[in-house]
Amino acid sequence: MACEKLLEYLDEHGIRYERINHPQAYSAQETADRARIPGREFAKTVMIKLDGRMAMAVLPAPEKVNFTLLQQAARAETISLATEPDFHEMFPDCDLGAMPPFGNVYDLDVYVSGSMSDAQRIAFPAGTHTELLRMSYADFERLVQPRTARFTFLQQAEMEAEA
Repeated sequence: MACEKLLEYLDEHGIRYERINHPQAYSAQETADRARIPGREFAKTVMIKLDGRMAMAVLPAPEKVNFTLLQQAARAETISLATEPDFHEMFPDCDLGAMPPFGNVYDLDVYVSGSMSDAQRIAFPAGTHTELLRMSYADFERLVQPRTARFTFLQQAEMEAEA
């Protein structure tokens, strides 16, 4: 079942969204594939620590975080990848690894890859490994008010697959 906290938030703000069920998947690209969503439209959430404070990095499924670029964009002294014990209690209504990119709902800063902001629509886990939500990127940006920066890259094999 989708994260009720998020659904209530979207409904309270009059946001139109589509709920999409898909076969169970755990990686962002696998989820996008199973739901038949373009990887560039599917947002994965990477939990990070900036100067010891938890934050979210949101990027397209096929991309990876360049931590140096993100650290510079955030003007942080330190950056690290958060571990599951660091954040699992922050999302009691979500399956581990299926957090939606709405850090504002959880009092977290959100950094979105500039390549993600190029999309017309955004799809993301709805708090489970079997359901996602899809909505307009403009609505997502208006609600979350993320900091947008270029901090991602495609791995070589993924670049060749897209060619």
